[in-house]
Amino acid sequence: MLPFDFDYYRPETLKEAVDLYHYLNQQGKQPFYISGGTELLTLGRIDLAFTEAVIDLKGIPECHVIQMNGNHLLLGSSLSLSAIEEANPFPLLTKTASEIADHTARVKITLGGNICAQIFYREAVLPLLLADSRIMIMGAEGEKIVPIHDVFHGQLSLNSGEFLVQIITERRYLQAPYFTVKRRQQWETGYPLITLAALKIEQKIRVAVSGLCPFPFRSAAVEESINAKGESMNTRVEGALAALPQPILDDVEGSKEYRLFALRNLLLDAIETLDHESY
Repeated sequence: MLPFDFDYYRPETLKEAVDLYHYLNQQGKQPFYISGGTELLTLGRIDLAFTEAVIDLKGIPECHVIQMNGNHLLLGSSLSLSAIEEANPFPLLTKTASEIADHTARVKITLGGNICAQIFYREAVLPLLLADSRIMIMGAEGEKIVPIHDVFHGQLSLNSGEFLVQIITERRYLQAPYFTVKRRQQWETGYPLITLAALKIEQKIRVAVSGLCPFPFRSAAVEESINAKGESMNTRVEGALAALPQPILDDVEGSKEYRLFALRNLLLDAIETLDHESY
């Protein structure tokens, strides 16, 4: 249960959702978009989120799309992680998403909810960063489609009243060779320590990481070291570690040293797995 009451709205169109937001915002109700609602429940219980008006996006058809449109895969932001697992249109995303929380939670957690969450893991965004996906955003000025790298810098930057509608990914990335592993310090179902996702395209390995820093990231400097073919694997990995963004997390889930140790091994495994793949 949440320690506050709120009005509930379930718009059926993109425009209705945006209009509702701005109307409710003018009323001082601090409206909150949801599609799965897990973050509002989690943060609301510990006084880190508050609203007097919830706008549920699950009734909007565009937010439930899961289809190929020519050479592009369209995924709606309100798709649950379990729905993506079952359809498996993008194996790297499927595998990465399948290790978020447990099955019961994945039925409720949505793709958009995970990407936009305040929690710093947000693992579902890693394959999208690797695949140079584009995202459709709805706001007061209508729909816009932008490269994910233009609006995701550790977190998704949305203007007031905007929400994520769809993720758009080119077909060529969907079947590219990949590697993805989540490491936990102790338990199979505990909080993650490090998640590494890697994808090989145009004979280059791309890597993205969650759980190392207070934000998920993909780094050009890290990838430059990883793809230094004339160097040994150890040299390539050490160069990648030297190029990591800061700060490195150091908390009860795992020390800075342990996280770097885990990442070093994951990078070695990713290179060994993908070096001899061609795509």
